[in-house]
This record gives sequence, structure tokens and C-alpha cells, in this order.
Amino acid sequence: MAADEVTIKVQRFDPAADSMPYWQTYKVQAKPGMTVLDALFEILNHQDGSLAFRFCCRAGVCGSCAMVISGKARLACETQVTAIRGDEILLSPLPHQKIIKDLACDYTLFFDRLKKVKPYLVGKEPYPEREYIQSPKERVPINEPIDCIMCGSCTSVCSMAWWSKDYLGPAALLKSYRFLVDTRDSIPDERLDIIESEDGVWRCHTQFNCVEACPKKLNPTEAIQRQKMKVFKRKLLGRRKKK
Repeated sequence: MAADEVTIKVQRFDPAADSMPYWQTYKVQAKPGMTVLDALFEILNHQDGSLAFRFCCRAGVCGSCAMVISGKARLACETQVTAIRGDEILLSPLPHQKIIKDLACDYTLFFDRLKKVKPYLVGKEPYPEREYIQSPKERVPINEPIDCIMCGSCTSVCSMAWWSKDYLGPAALLKSYRFLVDTRDSIPDERLDIIESEDGVWRCHTQFNCVEACPKKLNPTEAIQRQKMKVFKRKLLGRRKKK
């Protein structure tokens, strides 16, 4: 093998034609700055036009190209070919997701979970003529969660989400936290009602798989624990009021 040649093994699977996934090997000439997504396009355009994978922005913003790269969930558009150690680069789809074909997964369940937490701002009345004013201090709590690109990596590696389709999962719960701590939002109690069930924050076992998988270095586990504290505090205050 030439010094600048890279071996890429892709897990292939077409539900319409294959009974089981299988590995297919390709050779790609590595170029300076080449990403895994670049390598996939090299294969698609010059070697195998049947290869399927997701992509969109190519800038680490949309999350579409999330996949397992040599054993770790990463974004193909941000991962340099030369940064992967070993003789081969192994590419497979995100685990525990329905496969459409090859590296392309069906995100229906992921977005169904997301919709349950009402991932949008419900502003306070009276509505401002132009915009809600928020101070820099008020903005701090949402600085991190707003960076979630909904790539699905965290939920796909969460063992609690593997066996419980009703569990909201780390991505949805991080999104819930993002609006729960937003000073412009008007439905905190309704948001707490959604997440306080056994399929909400209490299903998290604090394994930190989601933290390790997040390509944006976010911490869904911390957000979930903070929401547990909010739920618990509300229950305590509610009991005291009744007395």
C-alpha cells in the first residue's frame, strides 16, 4: 500500500436486499486536510455510486454526518483521515438506530422524542414589539445547551435509550433544559411535568456515555441532573405549601 493510501472499511446494509450487514473495503488516496466525509465522497464519486450516507453543511453544524468512526461516534465532516490511528478506518452507522441504507439512519424516533419536550420558546405575555430583552447574566445558563446540533450521537450510545423507546433520551432532555433555564420562557411547570416521569429524567443512570459521544463537548448528563434537582425542589415546595 502506498504511503498516502488509506484503507476504509464501511459497514454496508440494504434492508431491501441484504439479510445481514457486511463489511466492504475501499482504498483512498489521502490528501492534506482530507476528512472522513471527503473520503466517502471520493468513494461515492469514483469507486462505488451505491454507497449511502448522510451529509449537509460539511461544517460541523447540522449533525447529519454523525456515524461511528473506528469505534467512536463522531462527525465525518470534522474528523481528519490522518487523525485516526491504526491501519484501517472503520465506518458504521450510529448504533441502535433503524438503518435506511449503509451509513444512513432513520431519525424518526429521535425527533419524536424531541417533539415531546416542546423544543421551542413559549414567550411571556405581553409579547414585545420587537424582541425579548435578556441580560448577559441571564444568557449564561443557555450558552452551552444551545450549541446542540441534534446529531443523535448521545441518544444512540445511551444504554437506557436502547431498550426503552419511551425514554426521552439525553438529546431531548438537554433541549428541555435549554428552555427550562431560559428567562424568556413562560411554561416551566409544564416542562417539568413532561420530564419528571420514569421515562424522563429519572431514567438516566448517569453513565456519561452521552458526554463522551457529543462532538460539541456538551454535557447532557449535567443538564439532566440539574433538572432532577428542579423537579425535586418543586415537590418539596409543593408539600410545604400544602401544610
